[in-house]
Amino acid sequence: MMTFVSITRLRIRSLRFMPQFLVHTMWTGRQIKRADGFIDGFLLADRKHTFWTASLWRDQAAMRAYITSGAHLKAMPKLLVWCDEASIVHWTQAHAIAPDWMEADRRMRTEGRPSKVLNPSPNHRDLAYDAPRTSGAVPINPAKVA
Repeated sequence: MMTFVSITRLRIRSLRFMPQFLVHTMWTGRQIKRADGFIDGFLLADRKHTFWTASLWRDQAAMRAYITSGAHLKAMPKLLVWCDEASIVHWTQAHAIAPDWMEADRRMRTEGRPSKVLNPSPNHRDLAYDAPRTSGAVPINPAKVA
């Protein structure tokens, strides 16, 4: 069985948006843990108000069901304003092991695409950002089903 991998990178353009972003991150974190088809994930707080996520899914349909519902759906429009850089990359792989951040970064730069933001930085379109830190990620574990 193939595993669907989703990597996102968001840079919050101003500290004034950080409190709201963190609240929505908490809400979407609760949602993803209970999402049908979610296998595993990680959140990396990078430098310069940048956040990476890596999530593994049973398939693309499961990931789409998550992003188009609940807390995630409510947060998405706000990112247009909050972020000056945002990008995403997806792929499938034969195992359910999350990539390391160097692989996530390599895939983002070679296969990823910028997401729409209303106030893009000069680096946004070309994904010309600094390499991510490679340690300090926080695991996102699926909720235990009782």
